[in-house]
Amino acid sequence: MIKIICVGKIKETYLKEGIAEYLKRLSKYTKVEIVELPDYDYDLKKTLEKERDNILKVLNEHDYNILLDINGTSYNSLEFADNLDKIRNKNSNINFIIGGSYGVHEDIKKSCQEKITFSRLTFPHQLFRLILLEQIYRSFKILNNEEYHK
Repeated sequence: MIKIICVGKIKETYLKEGIAEYLKRLSKYTKVEIVELPDYDYDLKKTLEKERDNILKVLNEHDYNILLDINGTSYNSLEFADNLDKIRNKNSNINFIIGGSYGVHEDIKKSCQEKITFSRLTFPHQLFRLILLEQIYRSFKILNNEEYHK
């Protein structure tokens, strides 16, 4: 199973529709669960601590945790698919963690086996959720030798 743990809620209808479409497409290949956690707007330290506590509550020590981080490892789509396949062969549950506006607490970074980036650009967290789902879907198409637009 793949779990996407996100700080913040989706407000825009067009993003909700896109996310729903990719969740539907992915259901052919795997179970995907999205866990939305509240975001906070305290000072930086207090916000990161509060969001850290909420993220840690949903992590399982036996899962493979991947943090989406601008300083993480960069993959092209084929490499991402290959990496996802290798992880899935050894771990039944994979968590992708998307932090809030301030990023994530250092404790979350330490609890992840891997940090990846899709770009050095900064994306809105809500939009990035859709991008992540599309790339996961693309990975399954690649791994199953199924045609998908380039």
